Amino acid sequence: MSVPVEPHVMKTYGRLPIALSHGQGCRVWDTDGRVYLDGLGGIAVNTLGHAHPKLVPALQEQVAKLIHCCNYYHVPLQEQLAAKLVALSGLSNVFFCNSGLEANEAALKLARKFGHDKGIDRPEVIVYEKAFHGRSIATLSATGNPKVQAGFGPLVEGFVRVPLNDMEAMERVAAERPHVVAVFLETIQGEGGINAARWEYLRDVRALCDAKGWLLMLDEVQCGIGRTGKWFAHQWADIQPDVMPLAKGLGSGVPIGAVVCGPKAATIFQPGNHGTTFGGNPLSMRAGIETLRIMEEDGLLYNAATVGTQLMAALSEGLVNVPGVLEVRGYGLMIGIELDRPCGELLLQAANAGLLLSVTADRVIRLVPPLIISSEEAAEIVAILVPLIKEFLSESAA
Repeated sequence: MSVPVEPHVMKTYGRLPIALSHGQGCRVWDTDGRVYLDGLGGIAVNTLGHAHPKLVPALQEQVAKLIHCCNYYHVPLQEQLAAKLVALSGLSNVFFCNSGLEANEAALKLARKFGHDKGIDRPEVIVYEKAFHGRSIATLSATGNPKVQAGFGPLVEGFVRVPLNDMEAMERVAAERPHVVAVFLETIQGEGGINAARWEYLRDVRALCDAKGWLLMLDEVQCGIGRTGKWFAHQWADIQPDVMPLAKGLGSGVPIGAVVCGPKAATIFQPGNHGTTFGGNPLSMRAGIETLRIMEEDGLLYNAATVGTQLMAALSEGLVNVPGVLEVRGYGLMIGIELDRPCGELLLQAANAGLLLSVTADRVIRLVPPLIISSEEAAEIVAILVPLIKEFLSESAA
């Protein structure tokens, strides 16, 4: 493949020998003309797939009008997108930024300011094993992956780590740590291996936060924006957070992040407490507005739920009793297949077979395709992936 040597780009990624050229729907083509079925969606980013016929002209129109203006001025599209996110979430207001990392960083600043406003000089935030919140120094410290943290100490203090879905551990922390001000968790851990918080656990944590006066901060950067079949994954538990970072799928590929806050957190930030140069620019706001509009018009929440159920059922059936397959899990179009051994080599093997996917947590195959994926394309994923997994497991050692 004609892949650039990239002598001037830092080698921060272990890239596959593929350079993508263009896409259409759930298909992408590389620079040599080979076509792939996109089961990765830019890591849960390309909500509407590629070159969507409703999104492209809207973005072209916006580029021709105004791409960027700073936040010295009102940006009407910010208010329009914020109002929609408030309506969908039932929360109060929104801060816009550029990425999931920035949204999570803002959430952590909110928690600290919340604590300081209550007179707590060294506030603490409960975080989780296997969590991933980003790679800035603060979000890296909140992340529960020693490999990601290695080489970047000293880490930021003020985090108390607990296992996911262990309410007894939470209650011990509540009894022993008087300076806790917030709980920060992914409703479904993405980079950690598609590990979901149980809905009853979320309800119990919500109740504990209410009893203790803590903020409940739910990171929906990867699992939000319709990926599970509801607008936000926590809605399956019938709760509301106080703080909800969003990003990835909100702009269908245009960089955008958002922090949606409920009444308890809505007025913590005041002028001068936080800010951004690029965040909330007109182009990213238009991308968010159009993404949500098209999702509603085209019934993509229903599609995510139904096609996701079909895909997970077919994968489960195809891999049942296969030695080395530990579990097929997930919700909607956020699916993980856990094997009993590292399987990073499957990225290239799948690409050579015409399918893009990822491997996370060393041994979990992750599928997060565009929400426009059809039943036929889901069946195609199964037809490619199941034989690949079986062959890989038969030829590799655990």
